[in-house]
Amino acid sequence: MKFLSLLGALLVLAGCATKPAPEIVGALAPDGLLRAAINLGNPILASKDGTGHPQGVSVDLARELGRRLQLPVELITFPSAGKTVEALRQNQVDIAFVAIDPARAVDILYSAPYVVIEGSYLVRQDSPILRNEEVDRPGIRIAVGNGSAYDLYLKREIKQASLVRAPTSPSVVDMFLAQQLEVAAGVKQQLQADARRLPGLRLLDGRFMVIQQAMATPRVRGTAASRYLFSFVEEMKTSGFVAAALARHKIEGADVAPLESK
Repeated sequence: MKFLSLLGALLVLAGCATKPAPEIVGALAPDGLLRAAINLGNPILASKDGTGHPQGVSVDLARELGRRLQLPVELITFPSAGKTVEALRQNQVDIAFVAIDPARAVDILYSAPYVVIEGSYLVRQDSPILRNEEVDRPGIRIAVGNGSAYDLYLKREIKQASLVRAPTSPSVVDMFLAQQLEVAAGVKQQLQADARRLPGLRLLDGRFMVIQQAMATPRVRGTAASRYLFSFVEEMKTSGFVAAALARHKIEGADVAPLESK
């Protein structure tokens, strides 16, 4: 079995090492330009450098994919996951970096995940809520980023508490404070940064979900394009590209996703 797993990994590497067939290039970037949606609302994926240009693991992956396809890359930034997904659904971009969620799969196709991150809850220091299990209760209002992966997840899972949506994930904690809500939900690293920025806040121990971040393309591009992205991402994990990008951009708390089979 170990031999077969190694053989499969080598075949994936070989499949992505050269420029793909013209029909795959055409499906991924029909205009001869790879338009990559970059979500600046998730600091794990991307941020702006000192000159205002996007940087991060998703930017590195987009540029490497463009190099493999031998196409120029246009980075198109968005302030939130919701707007990123909408651009992908409207076929306004060729690829995006979004969390895997079944609600989105109606319109888009995913690669394998390249990183996994945690969704956490944040409360005030004097809040009586001590555990994740205590959040879903009547009268509890949870601030979430509109259209984010954890918004979609909590919409399915929360039965008694209510969700209050902020326009973007980075604005969740500010809205949580301004509206005196009981809980803020989000990517753990973003909430940790907010807790350092603002006094009197604490994160609940553990996590309420694991978020799998993947590359995605509009479903209308076809399965051949998504299969190539799947193999591309598997190579980027196997080769150490993703781990090196996380280290280069000093991203902590995100893990390289395990290899998958398809």
